[in-house]
Amino acid sequence: MNTWPDIDGKIIARYLGRLRLRCPISRISYRQALRSFQDVVVRQQYQSTQVNRRVLEIWLSESSAVWARSTLLHHARIVNRFLDFLVEEALIVSNPIADLRAEYHAKSDKAIVRALLAPDPDQALEALRQFPPFGSVLSDLMRNRIKLMQARGYRYQTQARWFWRFDRFLQAHPELSDEPISIMLQHWAAARSTANHAAECERVARALAKAQHHLDPSTKPRRPDPRPAQQVARQWRRPYIYSPEEVRRLLDIARAYPSPRSPLRPISLYTMLVLTYCAGLRLGELARLNLADIDLQIGTITIRETKFFKSRILPMADSPLSALREYLEARRKAKVTQSPNSGLFWHDQGNARYTSHAIAGCLVDILRRAGLKPAKGKTGPRIHDLRHSFVVNRILEWYRAGINPQDKLPFLATYLGHRDIHSTLVYITVTQELLQQANERFRTFASHCLHASEGVRT
Repeated sequence: MNTWPDIDGKIIARYLGRLRLRCPISRISYRQALRSFQDVVVRQQYQSTQVNRRVLEIWLSESSAVWARSTLLHHARIVNRFLDFLVEEALIVSNPIADLRAEYHAKSDKAIVRALLAPDPDQALEALRQFPPFGSVLSDLMRNRIKLMQARGYRYQTQARWFWRFDRFLQAHPELSDEPISIMLQHWAAARSTANHAAECERVARALAKAQHHLDPSTKPRRPDPRPAQQVARQWRRPYIYSPEEVRRLLDIARAYPSPRSPLRPISLYTMLVLTYCAGLRLGELARLNLADIDLQIGTITIRETKFFKSRILPMADSPLSALREYLEARRKAKVTQSPNSGLFWHDQGNARYTSHAIAGCLVDILRRAGLKPAKGKTGPRIHDLRHSFVVNRILEWYRAGINPQDKLPFLATYLGHRDIHSTLVYITVTQELLQQANERFRTFASHCLHASEGVRT
């Protein structure tokens, strides 16, 4: 069995080979960081199972005299991942960075490293300390509610985050522990004045009332207050409907996207945009697509276990099918794994699929390169607005073909993965062209009534 640290560096070489780094400079940087850390471990004469905080502090102290702060943080990230690898291989007992993060409930590993670099690490670590999840007087009620709803088949992840934030507030204000839940919620609502916070407080109040009613049916259910949600709705941004010229500009930019180290990325982004605009797919659905979900012979895409646990098979038009054929051929020539369970959109960093966060970052960058979105901030068109544009353009095509869109709304709701047409109606943004088509349809429908009315008057 191998032990670490090893003088010949075979374990570091095996770890770097697992990462499959393609850039030679990256391999040099990784090896330099890991070698320097291993040298400190060897000098301190620690056994392979005894890597602890003291070793980290010595390495950070010595490295800070050699590397810039940004470089040191990057190397610390490399060492942190290497320590996770050593834990997986049973070469060390635990990762001290992960241990400190769990002890202080810190938000990130980088925050732990910054604290260890501070003049007083203990004080800096203490400043990072977060409250443990669900440690308030209402923790049992919240946990039971989450377990109950998840047992009923709901994901209940968003609601769990609401409970977690309310729980942290209660732990920070122990003087409220003897107060009724209504008083606790009043203090929490007063903590922030934003409309979103008020709406979240109302949702938590309703969820807690339902949890209490489930435990004690004699308690009266809480009457919902729609005003906070209405206030949030007034602040919603109006969806941006992309014109065909703007979509063409986005596709051209994606085709020419600069990516010298990842040659497959431009055509990947191009295909993502095509599927988002032509099929109305969500970013999460793009990220979860597998190679086996594409059937070019039948011309369909299978979307599995997405929002509301719904799966659906989408027939595709010729243009997205053509884009998929071109992408799959480029994917094959790039010698990407052809396993049916592999991610459809693959990148060479770590031999993994694109995450929804990575897809969003790349597509937002394309919006900015096209001049449709400012260089910073959350203002301007969104990627999700392509889904709105898909709905509006589909309804326009039905109008032009003489089809009543109202008869087709259930089919459109199924195609989009909605539970009913009420969710689809949110996507129907009234544009000038859509209003003109609707007016023309009504004129054709009611013109004989107008003529009959004029005849009666004469």
